[in-house]
Amino acid sequence: MKVSVIYSILFLIILGTIDLSGQIGYGLTAKTELYSRYKNPPDNISPDAAGSALLNIGLGPKLWFGGRHVSFSPEAAVVFSPFALSTGEFKGLGAVSFPIMGKLHFLGMTNFNNDGKFGFALGGGIQYTRTELFGLKNSLEEKGVERKYFKTYVVEADFGFGISGFSLHGLVRYGFNNDTDANTISVGIGYDFNIPVLRENIDPEF
Repeated sequence: MKVSVIYSILFLIILGTIDLSGQIGYGLTAKTELYSRYKNPPDNISPDAAGSALLNIGLGPKLWFGGRHVSFSPEAAVVFSPFALSTGEFKGLGAVSFPIMGKLHFLGMTNFNNDGKFGFALGGGIQYTRTELFGLKNSLEEKGVERKYFKTYVVEADFGFGISGFSLHGLVRYGFNNDTDANTISVGIGYDFNIPVLRENIDPEF
């Protein structure tokens, strides 16, 4: 309940910040996560965490509302980590996460600025994650180990460079759930593509 109240307050602050008469954009967000670690709700049977530092790829839709100085974006992505595993006790391979967030972008990160600039973004939302997608060992299943999707509340900070509808940025995303003792952390690189702005700068007549 407290988390819901915090997000509601943040949403009202965002509405007061955005120029509703500004521009609207749509496009894609992509992610290359250099390190991800996902801690399942503990079962007191087997180590709870799995991680990956190899081939963590994400992609999803994104919208932009605002202008050159500030913009707000709802976004969602699927991040697939085929080689994620638990180093404490091997149980299987693979992980997938679904971060769903709202972000407030500033300066070069608004994706409406045609002049190349550095900028930053702050955001939050929820994330659903599942580990050990493939080959969960039968011996562990017999002991009661199971891997289901678990929810965390996430916050993310980005810093990078944007120009003409494209931005490249570093990202750090942390997730927590005090009710289940689950948490997640991801560090990587993000790429945002605001299609109308890109199209206008590449070929205005297209």
